[in-house]
Amino acid sequence: MGQVELSFVIPAYNEEFFIKDTLGTLDFVIREKMVQYEIVVVDDGSKDKTFTKALEYSKRNGHVKVIRYSRNAGKGFAIKTGVMESSGDVVIFIDGDMEIDLNTLSKYFEALDNADLVIATKWHPNSNVSMPLSRRILSRSFNVLVRILIGFDLKDTQVGLKVMKRSAVNKIFPRLSVKRYAFDVELLALANLYGLKIVELPVKLQLASSFKSRDAWRMFVDLLGIAYRLRVIRWYQRPILPKNNLGK
Repeated sequence: MGQVELSFVIPAYNEEFFIKDTLGTLDFVIREKMVQYEIVVVDDGSKDKTFTKALEYSKRNGHVKVIRYSRNAGKGFAIKTGVMESSGDVVIFIDGDMEIDLNTLSKYFEALDNADLVIATKWHPNSNVSMPLSRRILSRSFNVLVRILIGFDLKDTQVGLKVMKRSAVNKIFPRLSVKRYAFDVELLALANLYGLKIVELPVKLQLASSFKSRDAWRMFVDLLGIAYRLRVIRWYQRPILPKNNLGK
């Protein structure tokens, strides 16, 4: 495989019933574009057959590679791990549970001509979203908190479809520290801080399950941590020291 143009990163946790369909849909959507691509599946410590099924698929398709670690570390950690193993000029993060309609991906690639990041949002006027009322209320409430604490004006941060130029990835990912669901907020906060252009596009999305209260609490705690590092100690604004720096 030559120079990779598109890298898809799929974080997967206990997705044995969806992972093959997700990979098959991606292959179908991208194959006709005649571009060089790779799909990096990151098994985030699944307890089911996610890894086995993804590996079976990869043996039939040289575009797919599978990464696995034994202990669940969080969606943010899985995405960062996959991105660090990717090589495409454009990087796309997609959830592995088939909740997002992937047939509109070409519009995201086109929008990247005038942006550094293109993200899906549930609250775009043209989005088609099905979700429980409790999750809808939680999503709206969380976005209000994000706007107050972080200070940007995005309609949504949490949809699992984001497309980024490699140049944006290189600026943002060395700084990311959140390992779970608020990872998206940290990523977009850094993009905003660094003056990168973010475009929001509609999405077709079907969310069947409610969000657990424990996960909502973790997101809130992580959000406070992001705000603290951004606005109080200004950690994100500091230069990154080399890993082998010994104080010389």
